[in-house]
Amino acid sequence: MSIRLKIVSIVLPLLITALAAAGTSSYFLATNGITRVTIELLDFKASELERHIESQWNLLVENEFTDIPEMVRAAESGIELYAAGLVRSETELILAINNAGQVVMSTGPYAIQPEEQAELQSLLSRPAGDLVNFRLDGIERVGMGFPFAPFDWFVLITEHRDVFYSQVDRITTQTVLILLVGIVVSALLLVLFVRYLTRPLTGVVAAMERIISSNEFGDRVDVEFNDEIGRLSHTFNIMISELERAYSKIKSYAFDAVLAQKKEAKIRNIFQKYVPQDLIDKFFENPESMLVGDNRVLAVLFSDIRSFTSISESMRPDDLVNSLNRYFSVMVDIIMDHNGIIDKYIGDAIMAFFGAPVHHENDALQSVHAGIAMAEGLKGFNEEQRRLGRPEFQIGIGINYGEVTVGNIGTDKKMDYTVIGDMVNLASRLEGLTKQYQQALIISESLYLEVKDHVPCRLLDFVAVKGKTRGVRIYTTKAVLSPAEERAWELHNKAMELYSSSRFSDAVALFDEVLTLLPGDYAAELLSSRCKRYLVQPPEANWNGVEILTSK
Repeated sequence: MSIRLKIVSIVLPLLITALAAAGTSSYFLATNGITRVTIELLDFKASELERHIESQWNLLVENEFTDIPEMVRAAESGIELYAAGLVRSETELILAINNAGQVVMSTGPYAIQPEEQAELQSLLSRPAGDLVNFRLDGIERVGMGFPFAPFDWFVLITEHRDVFYSQVDRITTQTVLILLVGIVVSALLLVLFVRYLTRPLTGVVAAMERIISSNEFGDRVDVEFNDEIGRLSHTFNIMISELERAYSKIKSYAFDAVLAQKKEAKIRNIFQKYVPQDLIDKFFENPESMLVGDNRVLAVLFSDIRSFTSISESMRPDDLVNSLNRYFSVMVDIIMDHNGIIDKYIGDAIMAFFGAPVHHENDALQSVHAGIAMAEGLKGFNEEQRRLGRPEFQIGIGINYGEVTVGNIGTDKKMDYTVIGDMVNLASRLEGLTKQYQQALIISESLYLEVKDHVPCRLLDFVAVKGKTRGVRIYTTKAVLSPAEERAWELHNKAMELYSSSRFSDAVALFDEVLTLLPGDYAAELLSSRCKRYLVQPPEANWNGVEILTSK
């Protein structure tokens, strides 16, 4: 039998397996279709309910009943009855949540566990029409919602997750069983056919094993069949003869390759303490590319220890060096864990950048996460300082985002892989502002635009740093806000917009609310004081809200 017929015999069971793959594809199409229909039903109910709510509100507006609580409550009761009419199962539930995360309308009984309150409140920030997953009374639910501002509601149409995906689960079980049976049958057939077809090749395999174990190329195989397998055996014998002649050359090439690998490993070991690992990898991939500069958009971070001169004067030199090394170890590990590159140490300061030599899609966000983690990491470092009876460190971190020139800069005797440009200077200035504004971290407006959807941000001021005439907005950020901080930051940002519009009296009122939530908050006190000063002594007519800074 020819090798072609043998191949056909092997392909047949594989075709059966391909049919199973087609079944899998059909499964995905079916489940996607069912899921889409279910989601569309939720969306339809949400749309119908939203139209009804809008119509009820419009009736209140048209009849000027919006200021009559009894009429508003009557409208809300009517909405609740309408919502109950949309419910089609015992497990379906329609809720309305106010801005405080409290349920103000429900079509059925419910209970909220303490740990579920925050999760329920977080749904308020989800866009209308999003499919959301959450827990209510310990049960996983799937839902879709929309906000309705006049009632201060966020309406959710929800269903038990198990009920929502019940048809999908059934299809999954059936498909898995079919696929398992098909795979087992195909595997058995494949083993039988392969064992039969490869039987003539055992002689070739045995000869190869003997050659490998003995490193002798004198072994040959018998040519038993006048077919493709026979020609393979004959070709194998020819190949062994050629390998025997080439063996000495191969050993020579292998020896040279080992020497080259050892040389590369030695270079890496020497320079990895001074040069980032990404940079070393890029050099070995393309050495010529490292000799030219490149304009690139990335994030630059500066951090500095405040009042370091006073700290150094109060410590012995060996204790100071030990503390600095521990501090740098903590900060450098954080920066590198977020794909950052340490550019240089400037005394007690650190300069780092994110986005070179290797670009990542989230370099801007990683730089902010690194800055936040550095501020948090300092707490653990200071605990150790207190335990050792040494002064604590306080740091300021400034981060900017924009285009810089990156590459090897210097001479053939001393060269640094670094970044330069006006954007770098602004990052350094932002670090200097952290002490003036009493913030651990300040970021630029360009970086804020990149990360505002991922981390909470607070507008601190509109400033023109020393040496610049153009004003920029500066922000601070944190990983997580308490409820009081979240409300205070929201009010502060609104107050800043009023301030920039010269509405100083309104701004003072909001800043005072911030101080009620966060007593002693420096940023709010600073801007409130400035607004009060402008109320007494108004700024010039062409004032644009920018504060001109005269120091670094």
